[in-house]
Amino acid sequence: MANSKYEYVKSFEVEDEVMFPNLILVCINARNFSTFSKLHNLDKPYDLNALKLMNSCVVSVLEEYADVVFAYGFSDEYTFVLNKSSKFYQRRASKVLSIITSFFSSVFVTKWGDFFPQKELQYAPSFHGHVISCATIQVLQSYLWWRQNICHVNNLYDQCFWRLVKSGMTETKARNELKGAAEKSKLNERLFDEFGINYITLEEIYRQGSCVLKTVVEDIVKYTENGAPVRRCRRKIIMVHNKKIASRRFWNDQTILLKELGSFVEEIDNVKPEYVRSFEFDSKLMPSTWIVVRLDGCHFHRFSEIHEFVKPNDERALKLMNSCTLAVFEEFPQDIVFAYGVSDEYSFILKRTTDLYQRRASKIISAIVSLFTSTYVMRWKDYFPHSELKYPPSFDGRAVCYPSTEILKDYLSWRQVDCHINNQYNTCFWNLVASGKSKREAQQSLKGAQLQKKIEELAIDYYKLPIMFQLGSSVFWDRVDNVLIHDENGKSSESYGKVTVEHIDIIGSAFWLEHPSILGEKQ
Repeated sequence: MANSKYEYVKSFEVEDEVMFPNLILVCINARNFSTFSKLHNLDKPYDLNALKLMNSCVVSVLEEYADVVFAYGFSDEYTFVLNKSSKFYQRRASKVLSIITSFFSSVFVTKWGDFFPQKELQYAPSFHGHVISCATIQVLQSYLWWRQNICHVNNLYDQCFWRLVKSGMTETKARNELKGAAEKSKLNERLFDEFGINYITLEEIYRQGSCVLKTVVEDIVKYTENGAPVRRCRRKIIMVHNKKIASRRFWNDQTILLKELGSFVEEIDNVKPEYVRSFEFDSKLMPSTWIVVRLDGCHFHRFSEIHEFVKPNDERALKLMNSCTLAVFEEFPQDIVFAYGVSDEYSFILKRTTDLYQRRASKIISAIVSLFTSTYVMRWKDYFPHSELKYPPSFDGRAVCYPSTEILKDYLSWRQVDCHINNQYNTCFWNLVASGKSKREAQQSLKGAQLQKKIEELAIDYYKLPIMFQLGSSVFWDRVDNVLIHDENGKSSESYGKVTVEHIDIIGSAFWLEHPSILGEKQ
């Protein structure tokens, strides 16, 4: 990070560490999945390929992150459980949540064609979630019992509902028909009497959900000269569909779960949802403050090297980041008023009066990071038409509240100063590397150097470099043509104009004087 007088803004960041010995659960579910499934014509009540895609994404998460040892999910939701000694990103709830949600979203888009080869992905899907801090293994047991019971109840209802709809009934009438029939016995009877369906014969993946976990298997790795097999134990990811995952019998049969999480001591038969929800690690952001959601690429040095980005700046990569930002603006037009980006990071500014997700930090962070990531994967080919995406990228995020417009401007100034100094350094560094120096020699040459003098020594015409490299990208609504739009149903909504991307000085006052509505919130 560059040192500047604006560095004080970092003091507003609040740590959200999940303290030991609490277990960390990351719970995610799809945003607006009913709309997504309708647009993509997914089968009802559940699309088997969609469930298999979700499960495949979960397997990828367990393969990518050694700390995630167990996951349970159904429909469009999944919960990931980290081992009890996990120090994954030092147990910061926002970072753990955003990374897993981001990676899951990335894999979902990447693998879509494997499961739906005949269906084009119409728009970038996204997920949001929250963290549960389990004080004891018994809380985890209660949570799993609760979610699997929800899976069963929802599936029983949905099986009846969609069969009524397919028989010719409207969705509204089907809902009215099933009112008061929430009891399992009544739904079971209706399913059998009207449609000849014995519920217990339906596929387990519908009735019980899916468990993905790490287990130990013994493999033959070689044979001795005498032909005797040499066996080694290794970890393997498996998927199971079990009637009661919160039972002692199932759980205590899993060696790795016992070691990494602990054992279930007693059986449970009932859980109050309020009890489990009380452990949610989900604070609401302070009202009447500016919310900044900053996302950063995870291990993007490696990502840029593997994908052969141009150094020190790849214009294609920066434009892809800007394009993803436009998508986020269009998804949240009433809440995001400004964004600033450089390299592999972007800061989104939500207005002081926003009530997006009731200002719940986890949902805001995960939704923005997820949408940004899935858009990044979907639009990769638009900016890198001759380069295959070799593996799913991911981003982490955090949310910080700033109490005044002046402090918010100082935050943005801090990021732009950082952009300027880092760009000067990187321009010098890669110039030295291009001249024949090793990366280590280039680093030593720049250690303690005054960058401006070094630029002159290297005869770099710095101010002829693209302005985007020097100043980063500022994204905001151009609200000149703010009008009301009336649709066919007589409803009216405000046009938010056009999102524009500019590369301009935001440290001085000129830009803000020219655009008073951005932070003045005269929407």
